[in-house]
Amino acid sequence: MMYTAQGKVATSSEVLTQYAPLVRRLALQLIAKLPASVDLDDLIQAGMIGLMDAAGRYKEDQGAQFETYASQRIRGSMLDELRNNDWLPRSMRKTSREVEHAVHEVEQQLGRAPLETEIAGHMKLPLEDYQSLLQELHGSQLIYYEDFDRGGDDEPFLDRFCVDRADPLSSLLDEHLRAALIDAIERLPDREKLLMSLYYEQGLNLREIGAVMEVSESRVCQLHSQAVTRLRTRLRELAWTSPESSG
Repeated sequence: MMYTAQGKVATSSEVLTQYAPLVRRLALQLIAKLPASVDLDDLIQAGMIGLMDAAGRYKEDQGAQFETYASQRIRGSMLDELRNNDWLPRSMRKTSREVEHAVHEVEQQLGRAPLETEIAGHMKLPLEDYQSLLQELHGSQLIYYEDFDRGGDDEPFLDRFCVDRADPLSSLLDEHLRAALIDAIERLPDREKLLMSLYYEQGLNLREIGAVMEVSESRVCQLHSQAVTRLRTRLRELAWTSPESSG
């Protein structure tokens, strides 16, 4: 339970007023590393719910200052909001991770971007089944909420690209992440690089891209999923091997 400076039990309004800046600061730190589609106000609203939950549960004999305790609850509430709005089913996210892991292992073995047949072989799948899997994964995100979740002992890989938004070097770190993504795109096979350019730079839809590349729309979906998987794999590798990650 929270108390005011006068020793009275703090009202909900007083708690919200006092700690609203903390909620906003945590929301800005998180959204700085999320896609532009994530709404800041939604995160702040979720954080306020976490704040009120913290105020109701907090006991002074817990051995932690309220702000430290509340920060954990606020961040957890924001991550729950991201989880609830993450439309990709958990089973498909698991499949996406498995494909990503396969791409990484084959790339390490061959020293180059692997072919679909090589990835399919590594996963012990017929090529047709692997391509069907890619089509199911179409639309999967380059960044998931788990990439920012500190539930385990390991630091989330994208956090290694970024620091607290209050840091004056944040703009430089933004540039570092942007440069890493550009480098990852440059390493894509030519067809996938062309697809990403047509889709994200030229704004073509899947049917139009298929016409340009002389493939079916479903094949465009497969290639897009493959490209996103390669990008995630490359970003993860860069994050764990970059000088910043060891400093």
